[in-house]
Order: sequence, then structure tokens, then C-alpha cells
Amino acid sequence: MRCVLRGIAMTLAALLGPVACGTTQAPEELRVIVPTPPGGGFDQTARTLAGGLEDSGLAESVEVLNMPGETGMAALSRARYESGDDTLLLQMGLGLVATAQISGHAGELAELTPLARVVEEAGAIVVPAGSDYGNLPDLVADLRDRPGEVAGGGGSQPGGPDHLAVMLLADELGIDPAEVSYHSYDGGGELLAGLLSHEVDYAAMGAGEHMHAVEAGELRVLAVTGPERVRGIDAPTLTELGVDLEFVNWRGLLAPPGLAEDERDALIGTIDRLRDSAPWREAVDRYGWEDSYLAGEEYGEFLDVETRRVADVLDALGLRDSGR
Repeated sequence: MRCVLRGIAMTLAALLGPVACGTTQAPEELRVIVPTPPGGGFDQTARTLAGGLEDSGLAESVEVLNMPGETGMAALSRARYESGDDTLLLQMGLGLVATAQISGHAGELAELTPLARVVEEAGAIVVPAGSDYGNLPDLVADLRDRPGEVAGGGGSQPGGPDHLAVMLLADELGIDPAEVSYHSYDGGGELLAGLLSHEVDYAAMGAGEHMHAVEAGELRVLAVTGPERVRGIDAPTLTELGVDLEFVNWRGLLAPPGLAEDERDALIGTIDRLRDSAPWREAVDRYGWEDSYLAGEEYGEFLDVETRRVADVLDALGLRDSGR
């Protein structure tokens, strides 16, 4: 099985020119809501975005507000509540699409204003540095023999990207996902602590999410889940190891509903200019992200397609029923 949750092909993004903006200027003071605690992929992306906007002079100040709770739905509700406010952005991605599906809030998510998909990121299968698992085949052998005893973890709720990576890997290995032991942590910061304290034997996470821990020798990457190796990480892809699975996460931005068209276009124009800035390009390279820029109506179309694709995957894994 080859599962690539990428939606519209990346070649489409290359065909898109800069988004035309009206005379309305984007606000100089912005807020970015993050639906998870500090330390995870959403938080990392939002803080990188905020720093890039400020360093590039595209915004005077950008405040990042972590708003965990209700598997991301608290942040979603806040964004919906502030209808018409063009100073507010919601950092989101595949994880929020999936958890909205499971919790029955996909309709509410669709009410928000699509701005842009900004990056894609391969996942990584990691173990603590002192783990007995020296490579992925060692881990796979134990997973096949005793899937309920080898504890996996992720910084996402059921249906989120870390959880999906573990479940899809199990499915591809011929293991019933229902038998897999998965420990859900509320964000990447708690997941890192769980790994280092050996609460879990292995974990799925964004490849660039805890690069500092990999570089410090605290974590070891057994494999990455994208179609190609990740810059800065000495680890093979799953397909190189004979596992026919590709899984790529993505992250983007939404605004509250009720924006005027020129307000929406001004925000998109700011994000478009950030994409071309040196601070943002350096961050994309540093974290091993891939530029997957898609803006405005094209991003909205991608979200529609991705929502249906995610629903199909969740149904195939029995996750939507178990989450209701």
C-alpha cells in the first residue's frame, strides 16, 4: 500500500504566481493561535512564522498563543468566534483536519478562511539514543512478534499525523492496527520527555521537530517516511528498507470566517512575501521542510480534497467510528 496524504500535486504550486492584493494592507500586529502546547510541529512552525514576519519587517509584532484542549477544537472554536478579525491566524495542518473529522467538527473547520499551505514535512521513526533497536528491521521484528508490548508514541491525538504514521506503518507490515500499543502525548514537548524517560520504545514525529535532540545524540532516527531522505538526517526512507509506505505531513494557515476579500488578499500577500524572505528560506532548510506553497482559492480546493482523502484513511483504519 502506498499512502501519500499530499492532496494536489506539488507541481501545481509551482504554477501559481504571487497572489494579487488590493489596496488593503495586512495588520502590523498579528496573533497566531496554535492548537497544541509548546514544543510540537504546529508550535515550531508558528514561532518560525512569527519570527520571520518580524525579522523581515512584514509585521511589527506577532504573538503566538498556544491554545491546547479538546484535541485542537478549542483553538478552532476561538478562530470561529472571532469572525471578521483579520489580525488572527490559526496554525493548522493535517492533524487538525483529521481530529476535526473524528470529533465531528469538519463542518466548522470548513467555515474558516483558507490562506495558505506553507510547508510539507516527512515524518521520522525515532528511538531514544540508548535503545536496543539499532535499526528499523530490529523494531519491525519485535512489532510483528508482540505489537501490544512494544510501546509507540506520538505528539498527536488519534487521527493526527504521528498516530496515522504509526497505524499506517503497522498496516503495511501486516499488523492489525487495533493491536498496536500507542501512547498519545499532548504535543511534541511531552512526547520528547516520554521518549527520553523510556515511557515509550519508539515514536513517530516530524522529521525536523526535535532536530536539536537528534543533533545532541539524545534521539536516533531509524527511518524517515517521505519519498526522499531528509536534509541533515542520516537515515533511510521506509521504501529504501522495503516498506512500501510514504507519509508526508503538511501545515498551513487559516483565518476566521467573515473576512472581506481585500482583507483576505492582504494577509495572503504578506504570507507570500514571507515565503520569499531570507529568514523563512533559512528556516525551511534548517528544519528539513519542503516548500509546498499553495494560497487562496487553490488552497481551499486542496483542503476540500484533503478532507475527503483523510476521511477515507480514517474509515479504512476504523478511527472515525472509534472516535465518536
